[in-house]
Amino acid sequence: MARKKQKKEKVIYYDDNSTIADMSSVNRQGTPQPPPPPRRKSTGRQKWRTYWNAVKMMVFPMCVVLLVLAALYFLLMLLGGNIF
Repeated sequence: MARKKQKKEKVIYYDDNSTIADMSSVNRQGTPQPPPPPRRKSTGRQKWRTYWNAVKMMVFPMCVVLLVLAALYFLLMLLGGNIF
């Protein structure tokens, strides 16, 4: 005997053409939204300090990676000579 397959319920999705992160239209009913505070521009000194702090965090890991690559290079040169 052949079994009949049950039909799956078709789900219909409605899209309002807005992104998931777009929450601009969400607010409580009846309460006006306060205006956002004015944005202050960062100075060149603040930008440089932020950049240098990020670079300082990566100096030690960068040196470790360079040492590992140099050690592998010299190891391959000692073992094989003309591998490449």
